[in-house]
Amino acid sequence: MSEDIVTINDVQPEAKNEKEYVDFSEKSLSEILDIFSGMLEAEDHHDLYKNAEHLKAAFYKNLKKERAAVRASATDDGESSSDSEAPVSEEPRDIPFSGEEQRFKEMYSKYKIERAEYNARNERQMEENLVTKLGIIDEIKALIEKGDVSHGFSEFRALQQKWRETGPIPNSRYKDVYETYQHTVEMFYDLVSIDRDLRDIDFKKNLEVKTRFCEMAEKLAENKNVVEAFRTLQKLHEEWKEFGPVAKEYRDSIWERFKAATSVINKKYQAYFEEQKARFKANLETKTALCEKAEEIAGKAIESAKEWSRNAEEIVSLQEQWKKAGAVARKDSQKIYDRFRAACNSFYDRRKAYFDSFKDEMQENLRKKIAICEQAEALMDSEDWKKTTEAFIELQKQWKEIGPVSRKKSEQLWKRFRAACDKFFENRNSNSDDPSVGLYLNLKSKRALLKEIEAFVPSGNEEEDVKAMRDFAERWNSIGYVPIKEKAKLSAAYKAALEDKFPFAEKELRSMRQQSRKPAARPMSEKERLISIYNKKEAELATYENNIGFLSQSSGALMKHLQDQIEASKAELAKLEAQIKELEKTENTEE
Repeated sequence: MSEDIVTINDVQPEAKNEKEYVDFSEKSLSEILDIFSGMLEAEDHHDLYKNAEHLKAAFYKNLKKERAAVRASATDDGESSSDSEAPVSEEPRDIPFSGEEQRFKEMYSKYKIERAEYNARNERQMEENLVTKLGIIDEIKALIEKGDVSHGFSEFRALQQKWRETGPIPNSRYKDVYETYQHTVEMFYDLVSIDRDLRDIDFKKNLEVKTRFCEMAEKLAENKNVVEAFRTLQKLHEEWKEFGPVAKEYRDSIWERFKAATSVINKKYQAYFEEQKARFKANLETKTALCEKAEEIAGKAIESAKEWSRNAEEIVSLQEQWKKAGAVARKDSQKIYDRFRAACNSFYDRRKAYFDSFKDEMQENLRKKIAICEQAEALMDSEDWKKTTEAFIELQKQWKEIGPVSRKKSEQLWKRFRAACDKFFENRNSNSDDPSVGLYLNLKSKRALLKEIEAFVPSGNEEEDVKAMRDFAERWNSIGYVPIKEKAKLSAAYKAALEDKFPFAEKELRSMRQQSRKPAARPMSEKERLISIYNKKEAELATYENNIGFLSQSSGALMKHLQDQIEASKAELAKLEAQIKELEKTENTEE
């Protein structure tokens, strides 16, 4: 029977070794550089070639992470902690870790040159080995042609030893050269009929060696490291091929024994890779989902620093999940990694561009706010109460419309501006009886109520919505007059807001006006009169309390004025409530 070798690939084991993956990702940049340098100095080509690409991937992965940390640190130094502020991205003068990167590039270039030279030497050597082994086959054929195989047996043994000592040949020629060699050796043994003793001794020796190979192969089945067992098995197959045949009566049995042991290892190896294949597939699905999430975040329209910060946290979380996701098949590894890295790079590039432009914007905002502070300080001692009040209200409006400035300047500028505002309004409230103060407070209250109407969401129940609309109208009417120049604009906005939220607004407003003009069917009782006053005062109080926050960052004096009105309204409501209860008590007694 022909001894066809049962292996995964019919190639030389030395040329098809599985390379173990060594994880260098937890090493620092300096540690990776030291490891790479040590491998270059040791000149262990196998170890170097097995790990060089893993070292490169780990180095650039860690280099990117270290540079991102430096950028994040620089960004955090200029980042505002307030809701309206955003971080300033500071550009370092030099690229961080450029020295380490240059050193790695030099070593990697040296490695590529050495590897090219090593591979060229190997290819030349394998070609020389091929010539040698073909020569050995020709010499054995020459011995067979002489016919005097008994005298040529020692020469034959020397040729066999020379064959074993000759190194590997090109894979493309391995199978046909080996089969030719085996066939030629068997032809020699088949012709050894005269000197049976020499042949039998050689058969016995080969049987002993191949029996030992069988035992070693059977022992490998106990090895829990399936990959290691398979590698060792390949080496055994290679050595098996180097030895000649055994006696005919043992050829089938010894081969079947070795093949059976081989089959056990091959099945375990196949099962291991099927399991690994399923695991790689699941990991690829997980990493694909992470890529999709990263791409979604990278493509978002992000407008604020808070959003950038929140999305950056999501990207970091995805990167952590990526590390834990596990390996994928080698054919997919680089492609899926490049996809994920491209999405992350896109996000961080956009984030950097945002903060670079934001720095210029904040500088312009700083200039504008300083100018407003100077204008406020120039006006704060003015006694033209009405004109200056309008000017300060306009400055406050401009201040709110200006974007953020750097954190260290923000609070300082705000205190400066508020101090100027406070000084003017305190002087005005202490030294003026100008009724325009009340008009401007009414203006603020009506603007706040207008915002409340615009934010209102109708319930869809007509009765409830009519009630809500009437409540808004009563509160609006109870607030009082506003500065004449604001009246038309404010009234138009009020009417538009009501009509937008309540399709029936015009009809209801007309009905309310008609009811207000109708003569009373009978004179109101004292109790009804008090209840009417109570309802109006209650609406006023709701307006004051709802809008007190409007002046939270404005003049302390204006805030106090509004709080005094609230307290006065509460006191009047308590008094009215007591009067109404007293009247109800009297009515009950009369009954």
